[in-house]
Amino acid sequence: MTAPIELWYWPTPNGWKISIALEEMGIPYEVKPVNIGVGDQFTPEFQALSPNGRMPAIVDPDGPDGQPISIFESGAILRYLGRKSGKFYPTSERERIEVDQWLFWQMAGLGPMAGQTHHFRQYAPAMIADQRQLAYGVNRYTNETRRLYSVMERRLQDRDYLAGDYSIADMACWPWVLPQLQGQSFDAFPKLKAWHERIAERPAVIAGKKVGAELRRDLSAGGKDAEAARRVLFGQRGH
Repeated sequence: MTAPIELWYWPTPNGWKISIALEEMGIPYEVKPVNIGVGDQFTPEFQALSPNGRMPAIVDPDGPDGQPISIFESGAILRYLGRKSGKFYPTSERERIEVDQWLFWQMAGLGPMAGQTHHFRQYAPAMIADQRQLAYGVNRYTNETRRLYSVMERRLQDRDYLAGDYSIADMACWPWVLPQLQGQSFDAFPKLKAWHERIAERPAVIAGKKVGAELRRDLSAGGKDAEAARRVLFGQRGH
């Protein structure tokens, strides 16, 4: 019996992409926690798998030609898992291009911009004394996230999912749509809201979102642990 895929993971939007995909595809896996609040992402063991020092990463003991393979970057992992399982990633070139467009859109736009919105709205108030600088960051990234929500709203006017059938593109985008954390309201985006609710009801999405829930702490809260975690996450720790 083939050993399960190792999922090097922490419960964040990028981690949820992969736990959801593994649940949707029915691929056995085991979680290897990467506690980003204490610096596990900087260990030599993890950086051997993910040179950029960011999770998630996977190790598949049954990779191409039956040989083990490690993969970092969530978009690359999703495409690999889609090909491996034959699920949620089309085989025809035209349909695959549709999925790839929206997957890369998430990787280059929605994820980074929403991530900066989280930073300035949730974490930066405890780190930035200059309120003008803080306000600029909040406004800049909140507005850009709103624009990206608008892109999805337009796309979903005449379809249920971003790239035709439900796919890895939806799995990539869904975890990053967090209106309350991003200064947004679904009231302005009814199609996006319906899409988000449709996906949230899927049993595999519910299961994937729960993976590692007991590990997570709210780093925006006060206290020494939260302050130490912020220093690790945002490059302020000593070397």
